[in-house]
Amino acid sequence: MGRRPTKAVDNPFCKARLEAAWYNDRLFSKEGASELLGVSVSTLSDYELGVTKVIPPDMVVKMADLYNAPELENYYCTNMCPLGCNIPKASVEELDRISLRALATFRKVEETREILLDITADGVIAEEEKADLQKVLCNLEELEQIAQSMKLWVKKNMQEEPL
Repeated sequence: MGRRPTKAVDNPFCKARLEAAWYNDRLFSKEGASELLGVSVSTLSDYELGVTKVIPPDMVVKMADLYNAPELENYYCTNMCPLGCNIPKASVEELDRISLRALATFRKVEETREILLDITADGVIAEEEKADLQKVLCNLEELEQIAQSMKLWVKKNMQEEPL
């Protein structure tokens, strides 16, 4: 069997496994990965080909841990779980990119605070304030996405060394 998947090459679970194979040779093959995950090769293949529409959450956690890919959990929650589809999508970026995005967003925090105080001061949200409230929500979602990206970066890069 070849080491280069063709149909699953864009699947995030397949990508994560192949990236992890650089530090664990057994992950180059579905056979090795399926053994480590405790599933059949065909089950893992179904996950990576997208045949299985809803992967069991505990399996996503196992893959995220084994592959050192915490972004799989966010992917699952934001793309596959019907309850989490509104959670901000986070991505693993370089720390400097995340930091710059955070600093740029922090500038908006003061503005957001002022708008929110103006809107809620009288205890009533007037029709003309709804657009401003939407802007507050967008700013908070942006901050939440950056926080999630930072958490993913820390999980991926600051893990404890194995004994």
